[in-house]
Amino acid sequence: MKTKLSTILFLCIASVSFSQSKIDKTLKKLNKESVDYIHVTALDSTTGPILLDAREKAEYEVSHLKDAIWVGYDTFQLDSVVQKVQNKDSEIVVYCSIGVRSENIGEKLEKAGYTNVKNLYGGIFEWKNEGLPVYDTIGNETERVHAFNKYWGKLLKTGEKVY
Repeated sequence: MKTKLSTILFLCIASVSFSQSKIDKTLKKLNKESVDYIHVTALDSTTGPILLDAREKAEYEVSHLKDAIWVGYDTFQLDSVVQKVQNKDSEIVVYCSIGVRSENIGEKLEKAGYTNVKNLYGGIFEWKNEGLPVYDTIGNETERVHAFNKYWGKLLKTGEKVY
């Protein structure tokens, strides 16, 4: 029994470590680190940042971080953000699936004069992989996460994948 429990615990830790390693490698390959990162644990212990979801509307509607404002990616409109976040010194955290699209949106916000923009490292996938809650459009906690596609979905290790 002890051996089985140890094996299960090892596999759980290994799968989270593996997914983190894959996310790390992917972000190093695709991002320029032009927008400062905030890690899931730091964001979870922070109160008050404005959360901007830089995924597509269909992804956001499946689930998102609590109180996140959808800004989109392909349809992103800076004017819309300026109307919602008028104080350019506000603490803003942008996220997407793993942190690639959100870096691009973060760059646009910084270029527009926002001074305190962070990119959520690992995005909503890492948030959910760490066992933190996500919410549907009516505010109920859900296990569902839009996994973008089967390729990117491999990085989401917990929750119910939706395509």
